[in-house]
Amino acid sequence: MMLLRFLKAATVACGIALAGVSMAQAATNKDLFLKDDARCTECHDEADAPELLAIGKTRHGVKADGRTPTCTSCHGKSDKHVDYKGKDKPPKTDTSFGKKSTTTPQAKNEACLSCHQKDSKRSHWEGSVHQTRDVACSSCHLIHAAEDKVRNKKTEAEVCYACHKEQRAQVNKPSRHPIPEGKVACSDCHNAHGSAGPSLMVRDSVVDTCYTCHMEKRGPFVRNHQPVQEDCSICHNSHGTTNANLLKTRGPFLCQQCHEPTTHQGNVASLTGASTSANTAARDCLNCHTQIHGTNNPANISNERTFRR
Repeated sequence: MMLLRFLKAATVACGIALAGVSMAQAATNKDLFLKDDARCTECHDEADAPELLAIGKTRHGVKADGRTPTCTSCHGKSDKHVDYKGKDKPPKTDTSFGKKSTTTPQAKNEACLSCHQKDSKRSHWEGSVHQTRDVACSSCHLIHAAEDKVRNKKTEAEVCYACHKEQRAQVNKPSRHPIPEGKVACSDCHNAHGSAGPSLMVRDSVVDTCYTCHMEKRGPFVRNHQPVQEDCSICHNSHGTTNANLLKTRGPFLCQQCHEPTTHQGNVASLTGASTSANTAARDCLNCHTQIHGTNNPANISNERTFRR
């Protein structure tokens, strides 16, 4: 009788143990963030560097969104990577995005564009300067990170400066946009994914892009200053300069690049009897022509009051 009880108890204990193993195995194979991610999370956990499971804190980890991708949507099935049982590091996934990845930029971008090309902001990616120079999406974006630096106004510029070093130097000059303060970001003016305008402008032209903030310069005016209507960058360097108001060159030398310096525009002495150095005093040409972007005053016969208040 005692032997029978012992055998029953042992059978029950084995059943409980087996049930525990199956429950643990089921828990191990359970998806954590993405559909079918148990294929990956069986090995990858929070101890990974980088923290791959941090994707659950991003827009790519929202289960309730039907557009949410899976691990294989981006990395491929990667059978050799998953089935590897060796002691060394397993082979790379079919599509890998790390700095030491051997995957071509085109293949990396195809993984992203399979979903994101439907967005109008990326409709001009093909043929854009970044695409033709083999820039990969992962060169700028951190897919698994809880916070993508390029999507934060305060840190976005640092990502761009990794390549655009000239602009980094310009932004540190005295006259600049408040980019270091995080009030203006590169993406306010440029669409890194491509655009129909020049220099990846978010609008179809430079002036239209500038008018999104500087609408008082738009007009219409009775008298328009042609460079203002054509391209703001003729006179201004929007990233930063050593001259006031982001001007490329201080006046009157900036004005004399278009206006003949031997006439009134370059020789104040012909009007005032003073030395020619008077032309460089204070705000130079703007001493008189204060409304240089445009004016509603009609032009008179002598044309000397053009663009005055």
